[in-house]
Amino acid sequence: MIKEELNFAKNDEFNLTMLPGKFALAMRTCKIWQFFRFMVINVKMLIVVSKSH
Repeated sequence: MIKEELNFAKNDEFNLTMLPGKFALAMRTCKIWQFFRFMVINVKMLIVVSKSH
């Protein structure tokens, strides 16, 4: 194993996976926030597509 890969080896003592906090979990499960983000992303896509045509 390469020396740099030793830091990323999976074991019970060491884990590099980030766990989301309470706020992030709330935003991920909030239907109102998800709808708002969906609308923002769609508007951004419309702007990009309209510039290309």
